[in-house]
Amino acid sequence: MTIRDLEIFVAVAESGRMGTAARKLYISQPTVSHVITKIEETYHVCLFERLSRKLYITETGQELLQYARHILANFKDMEHYLYHASEQLCINIGASLTVGTAFLADMVSEFEKANPKISIRVYVDNTHDIVRKITEGTLDIAVVEGSVPNTDVVTKVVYDDEMVLICGKSHPFASRKSICLEDLRNADCILREEGSGTRDFLINLTEKKGIPIVKKWVCHSSDSIIRIVAAGQGVSMLSKSLVQNVPQVVQVPVKGPKLHRKFRIVYHRDKYLSTPLKRLIEEMQLYFRKISMRHFASQ
Repeated sequence: MTIRDLEIFVAVAESGRMGTAARKLYISQPTVSHVITKIEETYHVCLFERLSRKLYITETGQELLQYARHILANFKDMEHYLYHASEQLCINIGASLTVGTAFLADMVSEFEKANPKISIRVYVDNTHDIVRKITEGTLDIAVVEGSVPNTDVVTKVVYDDEMVLICGKSHPFASRKSICLEDLRNADCILREEGSGTRDFLINLTEKKGIPIVKKWVCHSSDSIIRIVAAGQGVSMLSKSLVQNVPQVVQVPVKGPKLHRKFRIVYHRDKYLSTPLKRLIEEMQLYFRKISMRHFASQ
């Protein structure tokens, strides 16, 4: 099986039609059909069910699709490296919103300054989508918040992030020295979207412990949450790093468990870790250790 065979198989699997795959790759449909049939006959497998002139990928086909995507991604990485070995090397980093907003910019600037032949491209989204892009091979590495229940990725804990409950100055919680989790029962809450580690943290702390909350607002950015909370629309939980210099909201202590979560470096288990990528991982770990030490010293 060749790299070109894998490219053809992926195109068919993603489009669901051999004709569409052929047009995308600028080859004939009989060529596409021949390649798929050759793979199936060589390995004695069925990759697609052919029903009513439509293709339905089989379980074996789905497994091959995952392998093929990673092989192609690594092959493209290799080609990119060779083409640009004497010029500029690019690494694609993913970050969940909190990490990208509060931490990553300084780290990337420091790394690029120390490594002028390596440029960084950063993609910021919620944890779920970042991990998906890691598994698809779109991103080389990422830093996300919360747990990552995915066996296809390697995770390394790099930072212990403190979370805080926030409310507006006119909210009843604002005048209290502290609250307990039960006080959040049926409270109006402002949450991030599905797939966000920040959202998961609040849900795990309340609803998964039998404390229902009212999901009054759902937002895609921490800045929006802060503005909505400041307007008195409800409460929320965000990383302390995002609100420590925001006078519009009040941080309310919560009795009980420490409100902490982990930041993790993640990359695909089959990812080839080039020397520049290993260097970046080491710099990320060092960067977050320095932040932790500064935070500990200030307490």
